[in-house]
Amino acid sequence: MTETGGTNNPEASLDIEIADEETGLPPWAERPALVRFLHEDMKPYEDRVEDIERALDYVFSKEPGMGGRIILGAWEGALVGAVVMLRTGMKGYIPENVLLFVGVSPSMRGKGIGGILIRRAIDAVEGDVKLHVEYENPAKRLYERIGFTTKYAEMRFQK
Repeated sequence: MTETGGTNNPEASLDIEIADEETGLPPWAERPALVRFLHEDMKPYEDRVEDIERALDYVFSKEPGMGGRIILGAWEGALVGAVVMLRTGMKGYIPENVLLFVGVSPSMRGKGIGGILIRRAIDAVEGDVKLHVEYENPAKRLYERIGFTTKYAEMRFQK
């Protein structure tokens, strides 16, 4: 699916694609380019390449309780934003979806692209959505403007 807006503002000229199968990735966001983008353009909050690969495997899985969606944004034929949403297979206490990765090219930040892609991702799934964000990540303000709230403190035990 491609959506192209008008030309009055930069984010209106964003081409949006939604993929839930690897074969649905557009040529400008094939898997190696998408992995590189998510690793490089999320700095300093990037994840390891291996973790990004596993997340994409999860999105494209047909196993019960797995799957998800990837919302991609292109500007003039180049990948400038990506959102990876995973289905949890849960409901209620643990929401049905996890907004796992949000990446926007550093040169395109501040133009509303992240917000557009996140809203499209929320609209593209059924059920509630959760995400994890570091307190000092400037994107936290964007998530709050969209309507995300802090309900729980996440605690982890590492073995």
